Amino acid sequence: MRSLTCFLASCLLVLSFGFAAAAQSGQQTPTAPAPAASPKAAAPAQTSKAPPRRPPAPNDASSPVPTRYDMLRGAYGPFRANNDLLYYHLDIRVDPDKQTISGKNTIRFRMLKDGTRIQIDLTDKLDIDKILFGQTPLKYTRDTGAVFIDFPQTLHAGQVYSIDFYYSGHPPELGRFGAFTFGHDPSGHVWIFTACEGTGASIWWPDKDQWRDEVESMDISVAVPNGLMDVSNGKFAGKTDLGDGYTRWDWHVSYPINNYDVALNIGNYVHWGEKLGDLAMDYYVLPEDLEKAKTQFAQAKGMMEAYQHYFGPYPFARDGYKLVEVPYSGMEHQSAVAYGNRFENGYLGRDWTATGISLRFDFIIIHESAHEWFGNSITAADSSDMWIHEGWATYLEGLYVEYHWGKADAIRYLNGLKPKIYNQRPIVAERGVNADPTEDQYFKGALMLNTLRSVIDDDARWFTLIHGFYQHFKYQNIMTEDVVAYFNQHTGMNLTPIFNQYLRQVKIPRLELLFGEAPGMVMYKWDADEDDFAMPVRVGTPDHWQIIRPTTKWQWMQTPLTKDEFQVATDLYYVDVNKQ
Repeated sequence: MRSLTCFLASCLLVLSFGFAAAAQSGQQTPTAPAPAASPKAAAPAQTSKAPPRRPPAPNDASSPVPTRYDMLRGAYGPFRANNDLLYYHLDIRVDPDKQTISGKNTIRFRMLKDGTRIQIDLTDKLDIDKILFGQTPLKYTRDTGAVFIDFPQTLHAGQVYSIDFYYSGHPPELGRFGAFTFGHDPSGHVWIFTACEGTGASIWWPDKDQWRDEVESMDISVAVPNGLMDVSNGKFAGKTDLGDGYTRWDWHVSYPINNYDVALNIGNYVHWGEKLGDLAMDYYVLPEDLEKAKTQFAQAKGMMEAYQHYFGPYPFARDGYKLVEVPYSGMEHQSAVAYGNRFENGYLGRDWTATGISLRFDFIIIHESAHEWFGNSITAADSSDMWIHEGWATYLEGLYVEYHWGKADAIRYLNGLKPKIYNQRPIVAERGVNADPTEDQYFKGALMLNTLRSVIDDDARWFTLIHGFYQHFKYQNIMTEDVVAYFNQHTGMNLTPIFNQYLRQVKIPRLELLFGEAPGMVMYKWDADEDDFAMPVRVGTPDHWQIIRPTTKWQWMQTPLTKDEFQVATDLYYVDVNKQ
């Protein structure tokens, strides 16, 4: 590399005499217009204060070797692919004293191929009491978390069938937030909750425990001891005193829902609500937190207005929007967002990006609600592509900031995420094995989207693009290839190498800058893993940016700036820079 550098510097001396005018590359970029909702937006400034580096998560460095359980759960095998989910009715009783659940899930599905077997999932820590096809008991085989159900006659393609899957037992408490947890609130009342992303919904109820196929609608019926309330997904459909010391709470979900979003929240809740236009917004908290919650949850309307501005109406309007207090930080349970951020701004009281901007709003309300658009409405078809949930939701945090405080603060906020990135393995993980992607999917994913906005270099066009992307794919399950194809088609650009570099490679692109012996000249190229990587980037000074279009081959340009004066807009593009 050292000899190549000397050679290129010599070339600069020769080229500078005859071809300086022809080598002029790039042009001054006009100041981008502020988006409609940000009239006070100013030109972004480069971040000056570096936020603290987050501790690495266990999955940052490497992905665990998949177990048999992971492969059976992660693969979309033949006994999943032969049917299409239509409807669940989860009807269970929760006993806080015995710490058990019991009941059934009615599963309705359409066969896509003739067959006599389907796969449903349930942890082997719970008992299967019986599985009925009408009145006929069905035979089944258990293999780790998979349940292979056999029918006495062929089920025919195009026909709709239904089974009742009865089960019971003590669901195991495990994972980041406990999966299914029996506990008590600070006043001693029963407090039971679920949070099973990653661990899987089959840790507490029988379902098709993958992301590719979702039911079109769902009913949730939860019987709990009198005096307790259950808050679940969807629209409240009523409660019934069962006459045996239990009350059943019924909820109806009228949209597709992914399995890990299905939630129980059982406790001594109090409720109040409001409306944003025709949208019902309901809140459930412990009595002692009511006044704090009324103050803090006022942010929900501003969140809703921001996201609806950029992407269109709230996607689950018939079911309404809920915030439900829980004892963990939070989760994006569809239409029943779990909230545990202590009724204060920031993330658990911390300045999440060390920019000061994080303390202006409640991170959990803003981030977890962003998943209503990305994660719940648009869902990845495989956990390998979870950046479609987390990268987009993190980027939406920046859009929330932009809507309320302008583009400059949004750029500062997003750049505050950089110390949280480790770049030790690709964001898109192995498919079909229940993979757990690296935490970089949040922060690197968001910064990639911010980079793409700069590549488009037209804010009006960018906002039209992402609005159209969401509207095109809402209520669908997609993969990274679908995202890339849409962006390519609707920009007329080949963005595939950029997506691949950020999502499928480890390192970020590095702009190599070589200042030769000839005054006023600089050579440049991208150091990237994608051979056809070519991304425009702004260089020069913030008050006089020029756009150059490097590839992985050396090019050169004139500049009146010295090496120390020559800057790269690293707040607008997530890239490394190497000056020599």
